[in-house]
Amino acid sequence: MDGIRAVRFDHPDAVKLSGLVQAEYVRRYGYDDMTPLRPGHFDPPDGLFLVAYLAGAAVGCGGWRVQEARDEGYALGDAELKRMFVVPEARGRGIARGILRALEDSARDAGRVRMVLETGTPLHEAMGLYVACGYAPTANFGPYRGYSDSRCFAKAL
Repeated sequence: MDGIRAVRFDHPDAVKLSGLVQAEYVRRYGYDDMTPLRPGHFDPPDGLFLVAYLAGAAVGCGGWRVQEARDEGYALGDAELKRMFVVPEARGRGIARGILRALEDSARDAGRVRMVLETGTPLHEAMGLYVACGYAPTANFGPYRGYSDSRCFAKAL
């Protein structure tokens, strides 16, 4: 891996990878992730978006954004993980783990105390990654509360 760089969510590489992850969701679920996301959601200190590069090509991404306690199941100090993705041809090289570690460190440095995420039952490899990295199942939160194929996870930072 050439490295991981912080970019805005509207950076061309982030846009390209976000489009690929949405296409993956459509392929596996039959619909995309309808969560409204804006570039400002990932602007420090309230978030961060990262892109990983291999041989100069953007091959993976992920971000976190601030969430706070309210009636949707978030807790004070939460950071929500979004758009974790590695292109198929670059998987199995530790790229996702590297992005995840960097995002956790960034969220901790920003004063966040817990990372939360949602994934779905068709994404077995994603659930395996999160469990292997210390995430535990938690109650569904936010817009995912009503979806039977959603699985939410959390990890203290």
